[in-house]
Amino acid sequence: MQGKGLITIVAIVLGLICLNELLPTWYASKIEKQATAIAGDNPEKYQKEIAKLSKDTLNLGFTKLYYTKAKDKEMKLGLDLKGGINVLLEINQRDLVNDLTNYSTNPILIEALNKTDEVQKNSTKSYIDNFFDQFDAINKAKGTNLKLADPEIFGNTTLTEVKYNTPDDQVKSIVKRKIDASVGTAFEVIRTRIDKLGAIQPNVQRVPGTARISVEMPGMKDIDKVKKMLQTSAKLQFWEVQQVPEIAPYFQTLTSIVAAKGDSMGVAKNVNFMNLIHLDKLRTNGVANVKLSDTAVVNKILNSKVAQSLRPANIKYTQFMWGYKPEATDSESLVLYAIRGNINQKAPVDGAVESASIGYDELSRVVVDMQMDSKGAKEWKTLTEKNVGKPVAVTLDGRVYTAPNVVNAIPNGRTQISGNFSQEEAKELVDVLGAGKLPAGAKVVQATVVGPSLGQESIDAGLMSFIIAFGIIIVYIIFYYGGAGVYAVIAMIINLFYIFGIMDSGDFTLTLPGIAGIVLTMAVAVDTNVIIYERTKEELFAGKGILEAYKDGFKHALNAIIDGHTTTFLTAVVLFFFGTGPIKGFALTLMIGIAMTLFTSVLLSRVMIFSRLNKGKGLSVWTPATKNLFRNTWIDFIGKRKYAYIFSAVLTVVCIISIATHGFKYGIDFTGGRNYVVRFDKNINVNDIEEKLVTTFKTEDGKNSSVEAKTFGNDRQLKISTDYLIDDESLKADQIIEQKLFEGLKTNLPANMTLKDFKSADKDHAGIISSEKVGPSVADDIKIHGIYAVLAALGMIFIYILVRFRKWQFSLGAVASLFHDAVIILGAYSLLHKYMPFNMEINQDFIAAILTVLGYSINDTVIIFDRIREYLREKKSITLAGLFDDSISSTLGRTFNTSFTTILVILAIFIFGGDNLRGFMFAMLIGIGFGTYSSIFVASAIAYDFLKTGKEEDVHGKSTTNKEVLASK
Repeated sequence: MQGKGLITIVAIVLGLICLNELLPTWYASKIEKQATAIAGDNPEKYQKEIAKLSKDTLNLGFTKLYYTKAKDKEMKLGLDLKGGINVLLEINQRDLVNDLTNYSTNPILIEALNKTDEVQKNSTKSYIDNFFDQFDAINKAKGTNLKLADPEIFGNTTLTEVKYNTPDDQVKSIVKRKIDASVGTAFEVIRTRIDKLGAIQPNVQRVPGTARISVEMPGMKDIDKVKKMLQTSAKLQFWEVQQVPEIAPYFQTLTSIVAAKGDSMGVAKNVNFMNLIHLDKLRTNGVANVKLSDTAVVNKILNSKVAQSLRPANIKYTQFMWGYKPEATDSESLVLYAIRGNINQKAPVDGAVESASIGYDELSRVVVDMQMDSKGAKEWKTLTEKNVGKPVAVTLDGRVYTAPNVVNAIPNGRTQISGNFSQEEAKELVDVLGAGKLPAGAKVVQATVVGPSLGQESIDAGLMSFIIAFGIIIVYIIFYYGGAGVYAVIAMIINLFYIFGIMDSGDFTLTLPGIAGIVLTMAVAVDTNVIIYERTKEELFAGKGILEAYKDGFKHALNAIIDGHTTTFLTAVVLFFFGTGPIKGFALTLMIGIAMTLFTSVLLSRVMIFSRLNKGKGLSVWTPATKNLFRNTWIDFIGKRKYAYIFSAVLTVVCIISIATHGFKYGIDFTGGRNYVVRFDKNINVNDIEEKLVTTFKTEDGKNSSVEAKTFGNDRQLKISTDYLIDDESLKADQIIEQKLFEGLKTNLPANMTLKDFKSADKDHAGIISSEKVGPSVADDIKIHGIYAVLAALGMIFIYILVRFRKWQFSLGAVASLFHDAVIILGAYSLLHKYMPFNMEINQDFIAAILTVLGYSINDTVIIFDRIREYLREKKSITLAGLFDDSISSTLGRTFNTSFTTILVILAIFIFGGDNLRGFMFAMLIGIGFGTYSSIFVASAIAYDFLKTGKEEDVHGKSTTNKEVLASK
């Protein structure tokens, strides 16, 4: 065959590259297994053994392997396989705009920013684009004719590029570029901080077109430490402090107002504000001493519109800030400080830190010594001169670390932060300050934490499902196709080797959905071989010799294979661009797998098979048990289409009614909220747990937050979801929820368990084994991108089929069948989500399942359409209905084999692949079943009905099956 030498060379070179890439993974794993065998579960002994074994070297001639080097180059595993932390940080773009306008107080600017904050909650556009839209709209509505280059907007000393006559479009371009650069600066600062955390194989990426930064740290356990390190902007500021005499009258007013208007402030009327602030216990320069459990209530009161409107002139711009942590003398309370603000809330001293180090004060307490930059030093000197004998607060990201009285003016920019630090806390602060400050505040809008024990369980489950699925495929394909099946298996093994090698060489991350993608790739590879071998069987039955039959089999199968692979590949591309996190991993492995399947199952397999045939050796394409299966099968599918129409119509109507009346169980991907998977050391009653948690998560105004508890995997594990404090994306809110969760579950946990133990469970202990948080803005983005993904996939498939088959009737039939499949799956999830023992939420994994099913279904449809197209050219004397029946019947062997093996593979993943994949695989099972059905009874039937009304030159023959004649007769 032509190109045999080139294909062989490519296969060998690709194999050597993959081998070189995968060797470090094998070697690192080998060393770690040796260390574990010696050290057991002792972590200290394990590290010593690793250090000892790291000195060994494996010389393979063409390369030398060291453990440390191999560890750096080994294949990356995702959080679901290794455990760890993934967070999505969002840089506060309002802060960036304020900085670029030099904190202007122009009312049009302020109104535009406030309106942008509201619009951004339900928008997929970038913040700055929304800001420009709002600014233009407000400017026009008020008739102010304000230009962006105005000195009160962007025409200030901060933006030297903007002149007084710079056009608005040019200013917008400059501002966007500056904001993008600021996000880039934030990215570098975040990366530096992660290096200081000591994370192994961290993955830090900017999310294109947004001010978001994705951070993944496999193996990390302390989520609070990570969040704190990443969110801290290191915005060190110094403020004047207002004291109790100035604030007390306002607090007295609030006490009476709460009693009268508490409902409108979000708290109960019986709340006594003065009893919450404990002025009698105050020992610092703060204005209140509040119990930790009451801080949320105090925040609600102070931040309410009612309270804001009652502020007297002397505290109109006052900022109320909490202390960094409880005082040593009172561990159950936080001090509230009144910071003297101004109209633009710009701190008197807001300078970067040149250096920071750990020190000790005169009482040997841990402190942080700092040296300010030149600008900060000058401002610090002015502030301390002005406030001798008065308190000055040192704040970091809106928290007061210390507020001592100024004894003397400080001229040299040296200062000290004290805050009841432990050695570790001081080191964290020094690391943050040393890495540099973020250009604006940052918040965690999405977070996923997977415990190491759950990660190992996922690896075990993934490998088990992988081995079982692969075993099923090997046994079935050899049983069905005999000797040819052996070559198919060899091609699949090489295919798997290439996939893992390419992923490793591309530094891609392998996830549990990625493993599912690889297993499904094997199903695609089976489909490719089935198409080739079924066509070869047809040629053999037509009386051709073995060599000629294989040549024609490969030749005639090529169009169908290319069409099927292309539509599946297009679906994977859509998934990759619109999906996030695990979905990208699934799509990526699917794309790589499809490309490698074309190479191994079509080209390489052809080389291997013809190398054997050209030597005069035979190669069976069946076994005695399967030789005549589907050979003479002919079914009048077109004649029975009306029954299928009725069945599909009834099922579709039922599904639509269920969707309209019952709705869905939306996951936090779409609604926002927090999920916790909690493991117990005994069986628990789900209903009792849920009732306790509903009471625990009741809001301060007495309303219930949404709380749901559901068995997850077994009777000792629960998945708990809540929208409590959903709009609060701070670290403090996360800690409050974890505390409440611990309190609500305490009676079901071991008696001696602490909150710290509860938050970091392992395989032998109860507690949180994984958690997930999705902010409202991210949830909206995921939902909208999911809709776009489905629409984009349908549009691309319609266009591709129209181009390939040149008849809109085929495109219409294909899209109608895909719509049918999607409605059936959605209906099943609407009808069954309350009853199934596994997760049936509508989330981004579900969107991935829908799109994968659409890819599979269209692949099945294309095979039939390809045969119809072929018969349209060759069988011009038969009726159109007969032609369709012949086409569908002749592909039944391929349809059955592909669907059967795919369902077996999906069942293996469903049963053995772990709890995280069950909902995903259930959608796949429904989709594959109905996808096979719809390819025949929806796509083909609709294409037939619309084709038979076409012009005579477009179709061939007359339909005698239903006694109808062509409209052109």
